[in-house]
Amino acid sequence: MTEKSFELSPGYTISRVIRGGWQLAGGHGAIDRQQAVTDLIATFDAGIRTYDCADIYTGVEELIGAARLRLASERGLDTAAKMKVHTKLVPDLERLANISRDYVRGIVDQSLRRLKTERLDLVQFHWWDYAVPGYVDAMGWLNDLRLEGKVRNVGATNFDTPHLAEILAAGVPLVSQQLQYSVLDQRPANSLATLASQNGVSLLCYGSVAGGFLSERWLDVAEPQTPPLENRSLVKYKLIIDDFGGWDLFQELLGALKAVADRHGVDIATIASAWVLEQPQVAAVIVGARNQAHALANAGIMDVALDAEDRARIAAVIAQSSGPLGDVYTLERDRHGRHGSIMHYNLNAGRN
Repeated sequence: MTEKSFELSPGYTISRVIRGGWQLAGGHGAIDRQQAVTDLIATFDAGIRTYDCADIYTGVEELIGAARLRLASERGLDTAAKMKVHTKLVPDLERLANISRDYVRGIVDQSLRRLKTERLDLVQFHWWDYAVPGYVDAMGWLNDLRLEGKVRNVGATNFDTPHLAEILAAGVPLVSQQLQYSVLDQRPANSLATLASQNGVSLLCYGSVAGGFLSERWLDVAEPQTPPLENRSLVKYKLIIDDFGGWDLFQELLGALKAVADRHGVDIATIASAWVLEQPQVAAVIVGARNQAHALANAGIMDVALDAEDRARIAAVIAQSSGPLGDVYTLERDRHGRHGSIMHYNLNAGRN
């Protein structure tokens, strides 16, 4: 069994599996709010006590705030305080050129209202376009809000190594970087993990199941064509599979993961996420959930302890891969334009 908690900063501990909030955003169809709040509390009871959301995920901060209020009313403030919530601050693309201190403060104040709290546990900052200056200043203003007590911890989202280093050099005390990491995509290990280790920055990882590709559903299945794929997330991860080495090598990887999963009595997705949890500097994986049963199953990730045989079986396939190459999120910016259209879709599920 792996450790089920991680001290992200002194006195601040999170669960090693984080409940993702993107699937609860308004852009994914009608949400039964009462059931969603019940599901969030069931996730808490299963041991996943940390939640990820963003100011631009329509309605999600409000749902998590409602879950926290229900916990407080039914079980007391001490129990509610055990729910940790990580949100993101994602400036509007058109505001980058003239971003201001007041603009950053306004988004933080909005998240405080929505999440029904006096201090945000972690705010993770995203910047669409490196060609537009201002991200270091914005991170500094966010850190000022930490010093004021409105924010407990500050982190980053999808910054590559040079730009993350620039923020750290400016004296911003980042505790985390949220990024994509999986058995298919190990770009964080190329250089960013080293920088993170040198500066006490932990990695919070999304994409550990590649949008669902790393599952039994795709084992022994013919390669899909991009247009019929059911959503843009799958299109994005299919490109990662192509960079990894193509569909045949992907099938070999699924076979290896399945063999390991069978040894542990779990599924492929659980093993894929457990593998990420073992990587250097990784504090937690962020996993979404379609329903309460899926969320409860995700808690099992923390119960898996891979052994040398498991690791060797997976490593033998990874050794044959050709990529993805380069730094964190560089391919996506190059492939989809400087602003990263798929990333824009993933993050910008809609502002209220």
